[in-house]
Amino acid sequence: MLLDEVAALIERPRGYGHVIVDEAQDLSPMECRAVARRSEHGSLTVLGDLAQGTTPWAATSWTEHMALLGKPDGRIVALTTGFRVPAAVVELANTLLAALDADVPATRSYRTDGRVRVTPVTALDAGVVAAVREALAFEGSIGVIAPDADVDRLTTALRDAAHPADPAPAAPHLGGRLTVLPASLAKGLEYDHVIVAEPAAIAGAERRGLNRLYVALTRAVSRLDVVHSRPLPPQLYLSVEPV
Repeated sequence: MLLDEVAALIERPRGYGHVIVDEAQDLSPMECRAVARRSEHGSLTVLGDLAQGTTPWAATSWTEHMALLGKPDGRIVALTTGFRVPAAVVELANTLLAALDADVPATRSYRTDGRVRVTPVTALDAGVVAAVREALAFEGSIGVIAPDADVDRLTTALRDAAHPADPAPAAPHLGGRLTVLPASLAKGLEYDHVIVAEPAAIAGAERRGLNRLYVALTRAVSRLDVVHSRPLPPQLYLSVEPV
């Protein structure tokens, strides 16, 4: 980005008629300036979810972010209805919104199917293994999303239990139906069945840990299991009864 700034002082960069940016909530101010230079005389479409802002510089307001992108008068449209994530999962994830440093309206889903199950366990590894065994009875992909520090240990536990789990991030999409991946790599992915391991550790691992947890919860396309040995983050309000 610094080189781009210097280059712009020497020669104006080529502009475009229309620029489209996805995951725009994670653009830094300097990245915004780079985009603004290229769309100065054209139009701009940005897409993103402030609740999924996980970089230290992530946007908390679209009004301020659009000003950085050179379009302070840009029209902002909140897309609050979706289909990918079922209502049961959306409702649980929505309980985090009030605690996030972002102006994000609650979302809703057209889908009334889906299942959320919250399971307190004494031993996390054994609890995740049990949840995977249950998930394998269903069709579709399975993603175990865990605190980064726990991925290797949980992968070993699953392999010892004869499940074909591949370590992440080396091969996050290989190994049949089952993937174990760190929460820091979950953004943009989706699985039919998601098992979120130890939400409190995900939330406490970084400054925007609650945003990271929001991302992890919303990776589930059909079913979500939350397995925890530590108390759940107080910001995560249980709308379902623990099992």
